[in-house]
Amino acid sequence: MSAEAKTTPPVTPVVPPMEPTVVTPPAKPTPVASPGPGKNRLGLTVLDYRGANSTLCAGCGHDAISAHITKASFELGLEQWNVAKLSGIGCSSKTPAYFLGRAHGFNSVHGRMPSVATGASLANRKLTLLGVSGDGDSASIGIGQLIHMMRRNVRMLYIVENNGVYGLTKGQFSATADEGSSLKDGRTNELPPVDLCGLALEMGCTFVARSFSGDPKQMLPLIKAALAHRGTAVIDVISPCVTFNDHEGSSKSRKACRDNEEPIHELGFVPHFEPITADYEPGTVREVKMHDGSTLVLKKLDKDYDPTDRMNAIMTVKRAAFDKQFLTGLFYVDQKAENLGEKCSLVEEPLARLPDSSLRPAASALDQLMKSFM
Repeated sequence: MSAEAKTTPPVTPVVPPMEPTVVTPPAKPTPVASPGPGKNRLGLTVLDYRGANSTLCAGCGHDAISAHITKASFELGLEQWNVAKLSGIGCSSKTPAYFLGRAHGFNSVHGRMPSVATGASLANRKLTLLGVSGDGDSASIGIGQLIHMMRRNVRMLYIVENNGVYGLTKGQFSATADEGSSLKDGRTNELPPVDLCGLALEMGCTFVARSFSGDPKQMLPLIKAALAHRGTAVIDVISPCVTFNDHEGSSKSRKACRDNEEPIHELGFVPHFEPITADYEPGTVREVKMHDGSTLVLKKLDKDYDPTDRMNAIMTVKRAAFDKQFLTGLFYVDQKAENLGEKCSLVEEPLARLPDSSLRPAASALDQLMKSFM
């Protein structure tokens, strides 16, 4: 070979890029009640009220709450296209994805869900607003927003999934953790808790209740009654965190709730489209008529409790906290108070559906208004 001959460079083989291997974990089904043999008044089954598969820890109390909401909505025949699901940030705020898959949804920033709900309520008063929050989202960064939502009496159901810890950031104490309770690593909480039911009663909330995620018999009628309420309905639900706060020493563990729960009454709910049937003995029942004609039935246990007496409700909640009792049930309901839409004298037709001609005053009307200030 001559010196002038050119050397052929080595050929580098072209290897096509490999497709990334995606391992999809098996779906963990959201626990829902058995569909049963029938359909509801809209011709739908309970499966039609489900959402996506849950990504929460197996056994999380939040999944049980999603199941209760699913079943209550099915039994009420809730029209999902008229429901807006709202949330903030946290494990609890993921749960609206797991129920009512055909409803509207809005996941707001941390602690700001009440202001979003207020705007939605004013824009479309025909919507059923269902907010799900947590003890961090409501009792810490969002406590100011929660207070103003309650004092305005925005028409919505606001469920607090309360486990006493910040689950997304590895289980630190939240503002609702009871004084003296401990974490798995032995640390003890030395600060007094924020009692969300006590706060709601002080701020004039018109529907205040507490329950346990593992008590469907109590949760179902509470959710139904709260959805029928025409103002702000707050349900504080103790929902044990199976990863960080379900151990000996936690006051919000499954065992602690089971051992210390003291219901103040048994509850039943009769929708307005069903006949009222009650198997209670005379003199042991109190019926609360909801604004839409539905009936909330309270069966007296060992307490003669009046849920329409706010001062008695405040004292009952304070006494239970002092005695370290886990009191559950409907603490207070007021069916006479005006909600925000009524206080603002909103027209019957939702503002979101009105044409511009109805929302924007004519130039002549503005001129007349300006003259009135001269």
